[in-house]
Amino acid sequence: MNDSAGVRLDLWLWAARFFKTRSLAKQAIETGKVEIGGQRAKASRAVRVGDPLRIVRAGEVFEIEVRALSDTRGPASVAQTLYSESDASRLAREQARALRAAERAGFQPPESKPDKRARRLIRALGDIDAL
Repeated sequence: MNDSAGVRLDLWLWAARFFKTRSLAKQAIETGKVEIGGQRAKASRAVRVGDPLRIVRAGEVFEIEVRALSDTRGPASVAQTLYSESDASRLAREQARALRAAERAGFQPPESKPDKRARRLIRALGDIDAL
């Protein structure tokens, strides 16, 4: 592909394996979850080598720089060569992931379904998430 021409943003995000489908990539772009150089972009905007991208996916924030262009989806090993993530971004994602894991650490799901008495108590309380 000609590097000076660029590749559509939604196509590049799909090829770089940030989203499973182009329609999911397009939806993320339209809802403002993808920024190029700190500005919202359209799905048809051309991505060029060196462009900084900020991608929010599933609560995680990726701050990357485009290293190569591709309009075809290939193996993950090839997709990882299309961009480079900053160390600060990687560290922030790992810290956020560790924080979410620590928040979940205290939750113990019940070992079995509630019995008849427990179901009555749950209904009486009116909040099934309380137990």
